[in-house]
Amino acid sequence: MRAPASCRNPPVSTPRPPLTYRDAGVDIDAGNRVVERIKPLVQRTFRAGVMGGLGGFGGLFDLAGRYREPVLVSGTDGVGTKLKLAQQLGRHDTIGIDLVAMCVNDVLVQGAEPLFFLDYFATGRLEEDTAVAVIGGIARGCEEAGCALIGGETAEMPDMYPPGEYDLAGFCVAAAEKSRLIDGSSIRAGDVVLGLPSSGPHSNGYSLIRRILDRAGRPLDLDLGGVSLADALMAPTRIYVRPVLALLAEHAIPGMAHVTGGGLTENIIRVVPDGLGLDLEASALPLPPVFDWLQREGGVPAPEMWRTFNCGIGFTLIVHPEQQAAVSATCAALGLPARPIGEVVTRAGDPRVRIG
Repeated sequence: MRAPASCRNPPVSTPRPPLTYRDAGVDIDAGNRVVERIKPLVQRTFRAGVMGGLGGFGGLFDLAGRYREPVLVSGTDGVGTKLKLAQQLGRHDTIGIDLVAMCVNDVLVQGAEPLFFLDYFATGRLEEDTAVAVIGGIARGCEEAGCALIGGETAEMPDMYPPGEYDLAGFCVAAAEKSRLIDGSSIRAGDVVLGLPSSGPHSNGYSLIRRILDRAGRPLDLDLGGVSLADALMAPTRIYVRPVLALLAEHAIPGMAHVTGGGLTENIIRVVPDGLGLDLEASALPLPPVFDWLQREGGVPAPEMWRTFNCGIGFTLIVHPEQQAAVSATCAALGLPARPIGEVVTRAGDPRVRIG
């Protein structure tokens, strides 16, 4: 007769060694060392308004006394698949600048001054030197933009990412006086579009760039007028904050646009009121060497170039014709030459943007 389960001899369990978080793939000590190494880099970004230091549960910023009618402007972004190219080339020290630039240039469009920044760095296994290089770049970008790096997150998540890979995202908060917000509402037909130069592809179009690179055999040492192809592609995104804020202190600019994903075709029009369109001059948009190479090697049609890349124009100002000379002179004095690339026209139907 079969014995009831309660009468059977219990199985003998084999003792198992205790598990730790490190055994599971997360090294808390390494994370703590990264924090200690980045503290001096982060502290260099601090500005008036920062309260407390690194390591709290939340970053604090005091707005008191700075604005009469403050409006907060926020933005978040990443760096797209430029991140994969940075990892393949082992260039981790400037991708953080790209991250900051993509966020602060966006909030700048509305005339807002970036106040503080937070980052998110995630990886499968924390490599201290890589993390410090990336976050060091973020700190340099914040210094250049005049905003404080007041917090962030370093996440080690085993099995989420292949070895040597990491992900990166950022979040920026800016402020402006309500009466001085720039929303494009005063743009009118006949206004002039001024283009400010980019430093390269910035952080957009890299899925296409990597496809072209692979098809061309990845000639990363190719000389493009004294700059290697690798250096041209990895040039950090230009940060326009300081010169544009200085410009806004002297001139009332009707509209601005950051040329990101969607290129020239889809970004500038975002700030133009309904019933108006843009005529951009192709002759005013000569391709810098890196874009010329991409177009030739990829056989990319001109319209596709214009809707994918900034094509050498990273930020635009829309000004009334009577402002053009003075605004251009101020831009030149600030070390950021502006050139006319088109005008605002009356147009109700699609396409609202024409380049020819």
